[in-house]
Amino acid sequence: MRKIKKKLLGAVTVLSLGLLVACGTGTDTDPGTGGEQPPEETATEGEARALQVGITLAEDSHYYKGLEHFAELVEEKTDGELTVEIFPNGSLGGERDMVESLQIGTLDMVLSSTGPLGSFVPEINVVDLPFLFENREHAYEVLDGEIGQDLLVKLGDEGLTGLAWWENGFRHVTNSKNPIETPEDLEGLKIRTMENNVHMDSFNALGASPTPMSFTELFTALQQKVVDGQENPVPIISTSRFYEVQPYLTLTGHFYSPAALLISSQVFDSLTESQQQALTEAAIEGAQFERDLVAEMEKEMVSDLKEEGMEIIEDIDKTAFQEATKEVYEQYSSEFGAELIEQIQNAAK
Repeated sequence: MRKIKKKLLGAVTVLSLGLLVACGTGTDTDPGTGGEQPPEETATEGEARALQVGITLAEDSHYYKGLEHFAELVEEKTDGELTVEIFPNGSLGGERDMVESLQIGTLDMVLSSTGPLGSFVPEINVVDLPFLFENREHAYEVLDGEIGQDLLVKLGDEGLTGLAWWENGFRHVTNSKNPIETPEDLEGLKIRTMENNVHMDSFNALGASPTPMSFTELFTALQQKVVDGQENPVPIISTSRFYEVQPYLTLTGHFYSPAALLISSQVFDSLTESQQQALTEAAIEGAQFERDLVAEMEKEMVSDLKEEGMEIIEDIDKTAFQEATKEVYEQYSSEFGAELIEQIQNAAK
């Protein structure tokens, strides 16, 4: 982890330059009307400003705790010129809603899963391929390296400035019907997924019936049996109290789920250069803090979920699941590029 931290901090200057180039595109018009937007006024040194950041998760989540640390870093690095206000529980809308608000400048920031981002930059969904990353270190090598940073820069064309890759962690399956030990156990189950084509096609390949819906609707849908199950990292399963309506959890680790800390390009452009630099540095340092936090929470929460009564299937033959999802790689190799997929896989070697 120490090596990764040095790598993250060493990338600040390069990433900041890339952001400054990217954030100047795609923000001159309102994507809804095509009408010209008035130019944002650039802040002056010493001017105080509060940035609002939205998330769909609760106050005890890794997102919220990570953003609390990020807020402290931002205030410290800007000598109080910038502060950060966190809005949890989807109070500002679902992830897609919030990303669209960033595009038109009505919301400052969002910490979002990759779920809705593929609608804006399709290449981002390459990181969502099933069983793509062998472990966290493999994912960090890719996301903090050239591939991951290029993906963040591409968001600039959509009026979004990517500050850093944070994380949700590896995703696992819960359901209310039966233990999942083989792909066959998923046959016919209605599994809520994010609005992510790669995720949906992966669960189709496993024999399930993927049902995309907003995270803000999920608990009620599980409670009312609208869907049989869902898939998320352990910290989300625990802090969202899914154990109350989902008796079975299988640690499949089928997707690694990164999260992108984004700011509206209109808002980013309106900050001073020193504020932009401070925000970028805080985002990268915050990523390290939040990633460490997720790893700690996972270890503790598996035990907690057992105490809450969940039946947890920990040892499965992942090879069978990998074989069942091979067709997804064949399906998306032309869209993402076989060479790019291979580069990501080889980063673990």
